[in-house]
Amino acid sequence: MILEGTPVAAKILEETKKGVGALGFSPGLAIIRVGDDPASKVYVGTKLKRAKECGINGKEYHLPEKSAQKEIASLIQKLNLDDLVHGMILQLPIPKHLNPAPLLELISPKKDVDGLHPVSLGKLFEGIPGFVPATPQGVMEMLAFYKVPIKGKNAVVVGRSNMVGKPMAALLLNANATVEICHSRTDDLGAHTKRADILVVAVGKANLIRGDMVKEGASVVDVGMNRLNGKLCGDVDFGSVSKKASLSPVPKGVGPLTVACLMKNALNAARKARK
Repeated sequence: MILEGTPVAAKILEETKKGVGALGFSPGLAIIRVGDDPASKVYVGTKLKRAKECGINGKEYHLPEKSAQKEIASLIQKLNLDDLVHGMILQLPIPKHLNPAPLLELISPKKDVDGLHPVSLGKLFEGIPGFVPATPQGVMEMLAFYKVPIKGKNAVVVGRSNMVGKPMAALLLNANATVEICHSRTDDLGAHTKRADILVVAVGKANLIRGDMVKEGASVVDVGMNRLNGKLCGDVDFGSVSKKASLSPVPKGVGPLTVACLMKNALNAARKARK
């Protein structure tokens, strides 16, 4: 089975649009983009487009490549105090002379729709409801949509980033899976991945996972996004793995879900602000 993300994203966006309509006002979503990274420009454009479709008031704050840390910090603090801004995103990556960690910490936890503030991540690991990073949240939505059993299953996450790998492991653990975290330096990676009923791969290395590394009948979610010979591909070799496991494609897999879950988070931030 192919685990397509597009129908799952469409469902989330439709639910978000209805939720925004019931609010009685448009949630405000501020997106800070620093520099001119081409991919970031495309991603922000997609987020603004989806926001508009859902009735969310998205606004981009584009700062020059050479902006100082204190300039971005000042903008974040200003947006924290703006009652018309319910959600805030610092688009990553940012230029190398800047340190993202203290900037992410400056974002109010009440507006942290990316789920990357230490408070948000701490709540996730405690199992307390809060904002969850959109990509792992999207993976969980995908597994639910395709009725993939999680409770009691062996789940392996390949990747340990704060944005995907670690929160992904926490979500699966909170859903009562038995979870193992691997990464690009794990010895004999295939020995681990072959035990997985659910395998989520987010390393950023093209075709890292091959068919001989996957259990027959497993559910495999490919979060990777790479370019190989001018074409987009994931971290999973689609040809060999799709013959023996359910697999999400790249593109049209997790990508649309990330944006959809961001919109869902923006709606939830506005709901909380209204209380």
